[in-house]
Amino acid sequence: MIDFQKYVRYSKPGPRYTSYPTAVEFSNAFESSAYKEALKRADLTKIPLSLYTHLPFCRSACYFCGCNVIYTSKEEKKPRYIEYLKKELALLKQSFDTTREVVQFHFGGGTPTFFNAKELESVIKALCECFPNFAKDCEISCEIDPRYFDIEQMRVLKAYGFSRLSFGVQDFEECVQDAIHRKQSFKIVKNAIELARSFGIKSINFDLIYGLPFQSLQSFERTLDSVLELSPERLAVFNYAHVPWLKKTMRKIDETTLPRPQEKLQILQNSIEKLTKNGYEMIGMDHFAKKDDELYLAKARKQLRRNFQGYTTKGFSQTIGVGVTSISEGIDYYAQNFKDLSLYENALDNGILPTERGIRLSKEDILRKSVIMELMNNLSLNFASIESAFGIDFKTHFAKELSELKPFEKANLLKVNSEGIFTTPTGGMLIRNIAMLFDAYLYKNVGKDTFSKTI
Repeated sequence: MIDFQKYVRYSKPGPRYTSYPTAVEFSNAFESSAYKEALKRADLTKIPLSLYTHLPFCRSACYFCGCNVIYTSKEEKKPRYIEYLKKELALLKQSFDTTREVVQFHFGGGTPTFFNAKELESVIKALCECFPNFAKDCEISCEIDPRYFDIEQMRVLKAYGFSRLSFGVQDFEECVQDAIHRKQSFKIVKNAIELARSFGIKSINFDLIYGLPFQSLQSFERTLDSVLELSPERLAVFNYAHVPWLKKTMRKIDETTLPRPQEKLQILQNSIEKLTKNGYEMIGMDHFAKKDDELYLAKARKQLRRNFQGYTTKGFSQTIGVGVTSISEGIDYYAQNFKDLSLYENALDNGILPTERGIRLSKEDILRKSVIMELMNNLSLNFASIESAFGIDFKTHFAKELSELKPFEKANLLKVNSEGIFTTPTGGMLIRNIAMLFDAYLYKNVGKDTFSKTI
């Protein structure tokens, strides 16, 4: 039995590393013209494209949510938003070669299924007109709120080749759902899954969250039992990021009801053991997949990649973010659209790409990004692969960081040998802490209310 109490000292603020450098380092000096220059540079690489479209609206607040959303029940907001998406697509078409191959496309939110079938089809058509070259094996996915999902929406998604659906589940316990303001019964979720299966959807993901109010080891195991009954191909088991200083809705959560760090580690360990016994393989930090699923196969092929949507399967591709607050990524840049809807609209009304901020990566940034992402993807790191790609001697370049890993090694969280860094099962649960040692920007943010705790 692991004594989780001794690992509580690792519970400290830290990034999730969906990017490196993290979004904290994005600057308003990187705006529309800088993004256009980045797009032109990326055209020369001929790297395939990954599309992300942000549909930001939600009918009501889920108190746990850290996403960029707009709460509304006004139907007229949706067609207006679609018209502005089309304006953005028109500007993107003028800015770079949109005929390059698209290997991945994702609808995120917000609640994409807040848009009805006709509205979803309008957005998809506009995207297909702007980006006409979808790969035959393109992974096309959509986030689904099972409370707002009907057969007409499913017909549209199926007609346009959507092959993977991700359902927000969080937890099946009624008291937890009450506390987070997200009521959805097992029956509602089951009906949504059965609808997707009836249309031949063979890759379904559930998003679960541990660390929510009133959760315990026993209650989360009951949720896992219900999940296993529905048998999704993939699972994301996220650590709840409690950041009430950033998200006002989180202030509605009673912090005294949140499980303690050692309880959260027990929940995570139990989840790993239970899911592994039931045919799932742990992928990176917080994802699980059946062994015949593309996510597991991508890990085996060393094509796994981590970005703002989590783990993806196609190796590196240039992400084009469309919509308010969406983030784009290239080899040497990140660019984020305005979070404020009125500023987003104003830029487009003036014929300007709605880029609010971003960053151009230095050579050192790109090197450290590769190190951190390999750790996050594989829970290990091979020195030779980094040395070959960047022409460095790893142990010389990262002598300071390797020295700082020694306490983790003494705590049996990892091993370092001539070939690389290899985490133990417990160390894998603390991979964010390990990756943080390679973050050149982190220490200037110490003490700021910037990141959620790693445990």
